[in-house]
Amino acid sequence: MNKIRVAGVGLTAAAALTLTACSGSDNNASGSSSSAPAPMSSSSAPMSSSASGDGMTTNADVFGPACSQLPQGSAPGSLDSMGPQPVASAASTNPLLTKLVAAVKATNLVDTLNSQQAITVFAPADPAFNALGDAKFKELAANPNQLAPILQYHVVGKRYDAKGLAAAGTLPTLNAGGGDLKIEGTGDNMTVNGAKILCGNIPTKNATVFVIDKVLTPGTNKS
Repeated sequence: MNKIRVAGVGLTAAAALTLTACSGSDNNASGSSSSAPAPMSSSSAPMSSSASGDGMTTNADVFGPACSQLPQGSAPGSLDSMGPQPVASAASTNPLLTKLVAAVKATNLVDTLNSQQAITVFAPADPAFNALGDAKFKELAANPNQLAPILQYHVVGKRYDAKGLAAAGTLPTLNAGGGDLKIEGTGDNMTVNGAKILCGNIPTKNATVFVIDKVLTPGTNKS
């Protein structure tokens, strides 16, 4: 990732992390780990099956109204397909996240995200980017120094499941100057800076992903 002059990079769990520019190559290996159909949405967020409290989840922990839009079985973009892949590669096959993937590639963050060991990603679904308008999205994509701090604000340098998010309440992000994220509610009523979770607890190799319905704005919760 290019060093961002707009916002510093700071984390509670990884304070020394510096986002440096990497190649934008995208490893799209499908890496299917199971032939069983991926369970879809439930009425509320289940407890994580992880007993260690490390924020890792399984397909059984996934919840939210948009989870049913994911491909089934081991098809690209399915839970089984995304699980073994690092987060940026997994997102590249997710039909809900085509705009986010384009933004990540525009800022050369693919390899940086894939190389992290344990992160949480709040991933705006395509309609969230569409709400910005095509002109604004193209403007941001053409200006990585403006877009990268926004994307950093969607990544937390520690891995959380839904239960962990609710317990934490507020979270620092990779955009240290953007203020903390505020978590409210639980289950299908959980929000992140007011953004609703459309599909949460999605497991990938190095991240737990929460698809949300808005693009988060740095500085929203700064005092």
